[in-house]
Amino acid sequence: MNKYFLAFTAIAGLSLTSCSSDDDSLELSPCDNCFVEFEVPDSYVFTRNGVSTVSFDGQTTRIKMGQELLSNFNIPTNTLDDLNGMFAHVEGDIDFEEAALNESDKSLRSKVAASADYFSTNATDQAIIRGDLDGFISAQITDVYPNWDVAATAGTAGQLADGESTRYVNANGLEYNQMFAKSLIGSLMTDQILNNYLSTAVLDEVDNVANNDADVVEEGKDYTTMEHKWDEAYGYAYGLNADQANPNADLGADSFLNEYIERANGDSDFEGIADDIFDAYKLGRAAIVAKDYDIRDLQAEIIKANISKVIAIRAVYYLQNGKTKLEGESPNIGGAFHAMSEAYGFIYSLQFTRKPNSADPYFTKEEVDAFLIDLLDDGDNGLWNVESTTLDSISEDIAARFDFTVAQAAE
Repeated sequence: MNKYFLAFTAIAGLSLTSCSSDDDSLELSPCDNCFVEFEVPDSYVFTRNGVSTVSFDGQTTRIKMGQELLSNFNIPTNTLDDLNGMFAHVEGDIDFEEAALNESDKSLRSKVAASADYFSTNATDQAIIRGDLDGFISAQITDVYPNWDVAATAGTAGQLADGESTRYVNANGLEYNQMFAKSLIGSLMTDQILNNYLSTAVLDEVDNVANNDADVVEEGKDYTTMEHKWDEAYGYAYGLNADQANPNADLGADSFLNEYIERANGDSDFEGIADDIFDAYKLGRAAIVAKDYDIRDLQAEIIKANISKVIAIRAVYYLQNGKTKLEGESPNIGGAFHAMSEAYGFIYSLQFTRKPNSADPYFTKEEVDAFLIDLLDDGDNGLWNVESTTLDSISEDIAARFDFTVAQAAE
């Protein structure tokens, strides 16, 4: 167990010198309850009366559903009902290979663009975003599957070689499976973590604070509601790790946020970001047990900043990776389009990020939409006509909102 007198968790580009601020810097200055001493476990292990209080089964279930859906995207014998069933599962329907998933009342689609902070009063954008993901699924069936054995060209869907791999793209050169997967990282995992479960609107809802102060647990459970909400945020990051109490030991356990925390952390320019995220989760949870909500809220801001940064790093990385593969005498078109399809999804996910100490994302939906229009050359054959200057311009605009350079993210 480690004892903390103050939550000085390192985070690049953010100063920790005050308890609260109206801007998007994290500052921590002396204030009531800021210097409460409490113990923090070395692992994400919390108990009450000898029983674990950590629970995030619903998050693990949805990540498993996402994994199976993603693995079925490129099986051209699947029908629209097959893929839609995995996305918008109804309890009892036989949509998955794992019986427990079929028996579940959870679904992916119901949690897309469903955060309290961003979408509880924004049904218009919620419908558009869910429609976008529905569209990726339906277009895979109607546009790509019929041309499975056709060589893709500008304006024609089909297949492209990428070394030993084959990529299946639409008429604009985009892979729907990559667009879907990376957009889901933002619209589900990131949105639920940053704008829902780590929101004070959710953590402090109704009598959550009073019940947490008095250790009043949910009926039939061993955790308070506030503890559980924090754990659910944790589950969307680490729900499939073999050792969920020490997830950094096996990062890359899923194809969603977990994998890209690992990828960002593997870049020497961002080494340590995985520890920053995990340590903030752990310290924030310990602060809830200690009833120290100032420290809890600071850790939430640290998580928001770092997970947002992961999304931005990977958007720039794939834009630059695509550019590199298009250069030279023998460009790898399939590899370039694969990278830029991933970039598309990460750019799409920027609208679900969250500036620390702010109610706003790093990029608005309108800004994201403008990036995607530029990437696809305003619909004129899409990636087939993409210019290196466009990839650089979008990359530079994204990096400028954060504390890294395009060159750092491109490695």
